[in-house]
Amino acid sequence: MNPSQKTFRRVVTGHDANGKAMIVSDAPPVNAQLVGGPGGPTFFEVWHTLETPAFIYARPHGRDEQGLVLPPPKNGTRIRVIEFPPEGEEIRKMTVADAAAKFKTMGDEQASTSGESAPHPLMHRTKTVDYGIVLEGEITLVLDLGETTIRAGDIIVQNGTNHAWANRSGKACRMAFILIDGEAADGIA
Repeated sequence: MNPSQKTFRRVVTGHDANGKAMIVSDAPPVNAQLVGGPGGPTFFEVWHTLETPAFIYARPHGRDEQGLVLPPPKNGTRIRVIEFPPEGEEIRKMTVADAAAKFKTMGDEQASTSGESAPHPLMHRTKTVDYGIVLEGEITLVLDLGETTIRAGDIIVQNGTNHAWANRSGKACRMAFILIDGEAADGIA
């Protein structure tokens, strides 16, 4: 983690033996991973569930995964915070093979949809409904047919769409994402 990044706490609640609400843990997320080396985004894995409806445990515990996993578990959810540094030339000049390698480090090489005619080298798609909330800064959401810049306080509801994130602002952007495992409806590739 970059020393200039602000840390945040993950407060997890649960129940004592008598069913009384209590704090189970209060600390920064333990799993943080820089993707792609210097200049790449930092993923802070906050929590995930393995099923829907999610089981409510008396003493919930973060189920650590080996490495970074882009989508949520099958039938589950995931919340993460991503710190996007300003986009540099290394991103804009990325090859299709480079993009696939980046997504492989995130545990989902098949998510990459990069190609010669793609509007951004890090285009990708997952079978999820994602809620993205800009906490700090601004970032551009790039889609197949257009783009929009979102700023602190804005919320994106992404329905399994092919997309990329481009930080053209010159400053770091921090976003929270809630990912929900999904299945494509008829007519959606």
